[in-house]
Amino acid sequence: MLLPRAGGAAGRALPPLAALSQVLRLERSRRTAIVFPLQKLERYLAPGTDTARFRLFQPGMAALQRAEALFRSDRGNPIDYVSSAVRMDHAPPLALPEVRRALPLRPSAGARLSYGAEGWWSSCAALSERCAVCFIGRSNVGKSSLIRALFSLAPEVEVRVSKTPEEAEGALVFRQMKELYNLSRCALKPFEKNQTQRSTKGHTKKINFFKVGKYFTLVDMPGYGYRAPQDFVEMVEAYLQERRNLKRTFLLVDGVVGLQKTDHIAIEMLEEFGIPYVMVLTKIDRASRGVLLKNVLEIQEFVKESTQGCFPQLFLVSSVEFSGIHLLRCFVAHITGNLPTVEAS
Repeated sequence: MLLPRAGGAAGRALPPLAALSQVLRLERSRRTAIVFPLQKLERYLAPGTDTARFRLFQPGMAALQRAEALFRSDRGNPIDYVSSAVRMDHAPPLALPEVRRALPLRPSAGARLSYGAEGWWSSCAALSERCAVCFIGRSNVGKSSLIRALFSLAPEVEVRVSKTPEEAEGALVFRQMKELYNLSRCALKPFEKNQTQRSTKGHTKKINFFKVGKYFTLVDMPGYGYRAPQDFVEMVEAYLQERRNLKRTFLLVDGVVGLQKTDHIAIEMLEEFGIPYVMVLTKIDRASRGVLLKNVLEIQEFVKESTQGCFPQLFLVSSVEFSGIHLLRCFVAHITGNLPTVEAS
C-alpha cells in the first residue's frame, strides 16, 4: 500500500530514469524503448501484422513533459495521501451541493487530512470535486510498484511493496469466485474466512486515496484473487458503481503470465457495469521477448474481439526500468482532462 513518508524525503535521490530529462540523455533506440515499449516489439512481429493499435496514443515529448509536471510534487502541487477505506461508508463521500457551498473546495497548500469534522469534510469536498482514476489487479501483480513508479517524482510519498512471493491460485479458488459471481452477479466475491486469514504482509487491503494537486485523485484498490480481503465485493463493486467522478479504471495484468481466469472475471465486471477501462501489462522486464510478444498479441486480439469498454491500446510497463511509465503518466493526464491536447510524436 501507499503511505505518507515519515521524514527525510526531501533529500531522497530520484530513481534512475524516473524523470523524462534522464531518459532524454539516452541514445535514441534506448530512449524509444523506455518511452514507447510497444514500439520495441514491432520489429519482431511477422510481416503484415496490424500494429495500428500499438500507436493510438503516441504523444510527443512536449506532451510528455507537461504531463510529468502533474506528477512532480512541490508547494503549489502537493501530492498527498488523503485517506483509506475498508468500506464505502468510510470513503471520502461525493460532496452534496449544500456541502460544496458551505465548505472550502480546496485545502491550503500542504494541508493534511484532519479527522475532526470540519477538516474531514473540507478535505472530502475538495477530493470529490476532482476526477479520479483507479488501479486494480490481482494480488502481487505489481500494482503498488507501479503506483510507486508513477509517484517517484513526489519524494514525500512512500510506497510499501510486498516482498512476499505470490502463492499460486488454485482451481478451487477460481471455482469459488466463478460460482459466487454467477449466483450474485457481483464479480470477484471474497473467499472463505479461513482462506483470507493467511499471511497478507504488503498486500493492499483497503481502498487508498491520493490527491494529485488540484488535478485528480488516484485510487489504489485492493488486489483480487488468492489474497483478496473478505469485503472485496462490498468495497470495490460499490466504488466502481457509485463514483460518478471516476474517469478510467486501469486493470493490471501480469506480463509474465498474461490474462488469468480471475482477470477475466474482473473484465466481466467492468463490462457489465459499463465502466471504461485500460489494460496495463506489468513486469515486462521479467518476461522473455517471446512470452511478452505472445501475451501482447493475445490480449490485443481479446480486446478487439471480446470487449466494448476497453481502450484498444495496451500499455506495457516496468516499474524497475521505468519502461512505459512516462507514457502512462501522460495518458492519465490526458483522460483526466489535464492534458486535453496531445501532439503526436
